[in-house]
Amino acid sequence: MLTFDALRDQFRPGPGHLDAATAGVAPTRMLAVLRDDLDRWGGGGLDVARYEDAVRRSRAGFASLVGVDASRVAIGAQVSAMAGTVAASLPDGAEVLCVEGDFSSVVFPFLAQGDRLRVWHVPADDLASAIRPGTDWVAFSLAQSATGHVLDGEAVATAAAAAGARTLCDLTQAAGWLRVDAGRYDVTVTAAYKWLCAPRGTGFLTVRADAQDLLRPVHAGWYAGDDPWASCYGPEMWLAADARRFDVSPAWQAWLGAAESVGLFAAADAGAVERHALGLADALRTGLGLPGPTRSAIVTLPDPDGGRRAALARAGCRVAGRAGRVRLAFHVWNDRADVDRALDALASSRAAAVAETH
Repeated sequence: MLTFDALRDQFRPGPGHLDAATAGVAPTRMLAVLRDDLDRWGGGGLDVARYEDAVRRSRAGFASLVGVDASRVAIGAQVSAMAGTVAASLPDGAEVLCVEGDFSSVVFPFLAQGDRLRVWHVPADDLASAIRPGTDWVAFSLAQSATGHVLDGEAVATAAAAAGARTLCDLTQAAGWLRVDAGRYDVTVTAAYKWLCAPRGTGFLTVRADAQDLLRPVHAGWYAGDDPWASCYGPEMWLAADARRFDVSPAWQAWLGAAESVGLFAAADAGAVERHALGLADALRTGLGLPGPTRSAIVTLPDPDGGRRAALARAGCRVAGRAGRVRLAFHVWNDRADVDRALDALASSRAAAVAETH
């Protein structure tokens, strides 16, 4: 197992980088591999077999990280496309339950089906209790992008099973800092460029064996074949028997990078990463006098005019603004100095606001 310190040593952003929820930081090991590959490519030495191995290692690493067999993992590119596979597979009249204010890539694929599907939304904390007989699918992000709120995924999965509903869970804002069990959900989708620190354009779909036949491989191409190099011409189609039937053709360099970053997190002590991220988030909340702990590495604060975000930026903190809130995300490379920097910036923001009112 990779120690926490060894994992942490792979990341060297400047102080105050509190934005893993927007995009991760490239680990040094990945940068070295990508630079070497660019030199190979420039010399005419592009190596497809090397990329194929990177896809295999990425798939295996993610499977290990989320607790499923590699045969249950498909490679993807964007959450919306992977969620769209589920939406396009549903029969007319299917009822889909979503979370109010969830990220659009989880919701739009179902809404884009128009009146073919019945889509309704409830507050995050009401999701499990809102599942009822007649609900066909429940689609939700385990950790909410706008607020950082982590849902009780176990309660949702249990309620869905009792009602005969299927679950689609987006792990994008969870996998990498929060220990997750993808096998509890029928389908999961994950963009890997945030907390898993992979290049953008890499992602994963997991599907349980008993749910696989419910999905139509709408993006099927040559890489979804049982043996991609032997079945890459029509007219017959031989799709892989396992989750690889949902694979999309890999963007080579992106997956070469993903193999390194995902492999790091798969080899690391996931419990140590989670405790570290939660400890820093809770320290910020305590310093702000907020209730806690909240079981989230993401802290968001009301910021309708952007004043808090601006104050944090002036103090050298890289943060994000989402849905009228400022969002701070704590990951493996952060430390107590980042918490103190943010607290000082927010204190100055409060002081300025008080001064303006007098």
